[in-house]
Amino acid sequence: MIVALALWLQASPLAPPIDWSALQQVPLLHRWEPGDQITAFVRDEVRAGRCGTPDTKRITVDLVVYLGSEGQVRRIVPRAIDCPTVEQYASGLTLRALRGNVADVPAAGWYRSSITFDWP
Repeated sequence: MIVALALWLQASPLAPPIDWSALQQVPLLHRWEPGDQITAFVRDEVRAGRCGTPDTKRITVDLVVYLGSEGQVRRIVPRAIDCPTVEQYASGLTLRALRGNVADVPAAGWYRSSITFDWP
């Protein structure tokens, strides 16, 4: 039963593709950048040692987004960066940034996006 479920999920259109490089960027109406208050959370997670990233002042989270034919977000999957709280935070921010901000999409499907947090 578990194997059947795993195979079904792999075949599902909502299962993210393995190769993200061929995907188109999410077509945005307006570009969005995280501000200082938003970036502060990520900075604090890194400084507190809750991320497996080296001491850095910049983190980029790559994501794939499944968009419906009307541009509505159906699913967001972050690429693992060894920092689950930041991965989920980036997913939530991306959902908020895309709401009402997606240009016409040629078809429902997977698109790629990223969000970069950098601090002094």
